Amino acid sequence: MAENQAALERRIAVARNDDGVVTITIDRPEKKNALTFDMWRALAAAVCAAGEDAATRAIVLRGAGRDFSAGADIGEFSELRADADTARRYEAANSAAFAAIRNAPVPTIAAISGICFGGGFGIAAACDIRIATEDALFCVPAARLGLAYPVDAMQDIVHSAGIQMARYLAYSTDRLGAREARQAGLLLEVVADLAALETRAGEIAGKIAQNAPLSVRASKAAIRAVLTNEPADRKRAEELGTLTFDSRDYGEGREAFRQKRPPRFEGR
Repeated sequence: MAENQAALERRIAVARNDDGVVTITIDRPEKKNALTFDMWRALAAAVCAAGEDAATRAIVLRGAGRDFSAGADIGEFSELRADADTARRYEAANSAAFAAIRNAPVPTIAAISGICFGGGFGIAAACDIRIATEDALFCVPAARLGLAYPVDAMQDIVHSAGIQMARYLAYSTDRLGAREARQAGLLLEVVADLAALETRAGEIAGKIAQNAPLSVRASKAAIRAVLTNEPADRKRAEELGTLTFDSRDYGEGREAFRQKRPPRFEGR
């Protein structure tokens, strides 16, 4: 049954601080933050809205409570993902959420604890930066459920974990611990516990927020162009890079360097 807007806003909670860091929390801890069909759509909308806001400097994605996310709510599958036709509609909602995160113009940071399975892994893999607690577990359980993982989500896992690890996870459905995930390149850092995770995610987002927004956006576009090797992505990255040289922030950066003071960037 579809949830009303107020319920969805509680399940996909959005908070913003004064530095332009937006935190999006998947808030369904009683179900290990498994996402319903409506929550997938709300997540995509929340990320898109944050990215379209010129004041946003970075986006942090996290789960409420102990776990990041168990992925899609399997309880809905018998009705909403029962066959190929219904699966296509369901996976379109998944893909829209992954794409919103992947294509967000600002950096996205996944703060991961506990379970990060299936679609939850897809959300984390679509992010630019991932940090996790020591108890974090990663799994791609599609083969245990008898279904296929969407190509775009698999693309993110390959890019984030590497070809060999992506193959192993998808074929074996084995669980990967945080230390192994860091060795594979999936994680930037592993921290001790939830308190350290919140602190470190805030520190990373804060450092990003202090820098010139146009420069950061251009860098994200350039990295994407390298990963996709698509002419359109390369052109977009070049356009954003060119804009930085005509920006007020470029002048501010030079002046701050000359005066030996912290720069005050405005994103224009």
